[in-house]
Amino acid sequence: MNRTPVVFIHGAWLHALSWESWAERFASRGFLAFTPGWPGEASGAREVRASSSEVLAGIGLDTLTDHYAHIVRSFDTAPVIVGHSVGGLIAQHLIGANLGRAAVAIAPAPINDVELPAAPARLWTPGRDDRDGGLVPLSPDGFHQAFANTVGAEEAARLFERYAVPAPRRLLADLGCAGATRSPRAVADVSNADRGPLLLISGQEDLLVPDAVTRAVYKQYGDSTAVTDLKQFADRAHSLVIDSGWRVVADHVLGWLDERGLHAHSA
Repeated sequence: MNRTPVVFIHGAWLHALSWESWAERFASRGFLAFTPGWPGEASGAREVRASSSEVLAGIGLDTLTDHYAHIVRSFDTAPVIVGHSVGGLIAQHLIGANLGRAAVAIAPAPINDVELPAAPARLWTPGRDDRDGGLVPLSPDGFHQAFANTVGAEEAARLFERYAVPAPRRLLADLGCAGATRSPRAVADVSNADRGPLLLISGQEDLLVPDAVTRAVYKQYGDSTAVTDLKQFADRAHSLVIDSGWRVVADHVLGWLDERGLHAHSA
């Protein structure tokens, strides 16, 4: 019996540690959990915030997509891919290219021609030098207002200290944030009937990737015979993978995998 790997891909403004509770939960159910960070990412969020990493600043969607495609291909047993935010976009891109056994996209940055609305706070103003690098930090207040808007101030401060990191300007431009021209890599093959199952998850109080955006993405898969499911969580924000309600989301994913016959151990 082989244990099924699960590769977790974190999103912008979060460190790979954002998956630490998920990794423990999935491992306790028998899965092999992997939380590979972005290229050049330091071991902790505080270290990233304290540095001005040129490697991290230069990361765009091309680099991230290729990085995780290489990781997914490296397994002898095709892994499940779980991504949040831009990680959810990448998860869809990979499963659409028949990489991975199944994919879960949580509050995913939109694919194809689905538009990303303006953020509620002025998190970033696009400029001519965006693809030349640089980092865009979030203040603790900005994180609470736009990212973790459904939790209290004390919890938001704890989450910020543990998980929040700056985001590369290049990546934000690639995602089409603040009206920037989106990268041609921000796509997924929504018509591939041979891919593995896909679960899309949204938080209905998400201000960065609103529920309406995820529903619009879900509709794009309507003509495919491949399995595509949607789960909406009421009263949840973009922080739904790290805040105090993370376990409800994680357990829904585990239940979905089981329903789809994707078990921790396979022959």
